[in-house]
Amino acid sequence: MQKIETIFDRGSDFKVTPKIRAGTEWVFAGEGVATEKVDGTNVRITVQSGKVLMVEKRRNPTREEKAKGDEPGYIAANRDVPQDKHIFRAVDGTDVSKIPDGSWPCEAIGPKIQGNPLALESPTCYVFSLNPTIVADVPREYDGLKEFLKTFDSLYSPGHKAEGIVYHHPDGRMAKIKVRDF
Repeated sequence: MQKIETIFDRGSDFKVTPKIRAGTEWVFAGEGVATEKVDGTNVRITVQSGKVLMVEKRRNPTREEKAKGDEPGYIAANRDVPQDKHIFRAVDGTDVSKIPDGSWPCEAIGPKIQGNPLALESPTCYVFSLNPTIVADVPREYDGLKEFLKTFDSLYSPGHKAEGIVYHHPDGRMAKIKVRDF
């Protein structure tokens, strides 16, 4: 699993600074599209012939892994494990009939997931790499982004605050910025 880099470096207070993080310069060159970052639990579903074959959840890094910058990846989710039940409710609430075969990272979102900040009525998976919610006219510099994100309402769930922005480059790279990063 490749971690999606934040577009700015962080200071000692863990808030972003105006310094562009190495490797994300393409965002500031105007490359890629801005999409809404949807707040949920990161999972990966493997789909074949319109059916979910496997559900995995992101394993959070240990303190040591985090210090080294390691991102441990996904582990199998288990329908019989109580803490995974809401992930499976989201997977079960997702129409995968038109999702191409393959493994797809997504956000499990909805009731009982991360506090349901988008106030969704039913759980689902937002497959952000297939048809992300594109956001037009997003600033690409520190001060502009900081101001933009203060009032950025979700396009996915209007009337609720968005978590942030993920930039998608045509070659598959992604970079992000969250409201709370400032």
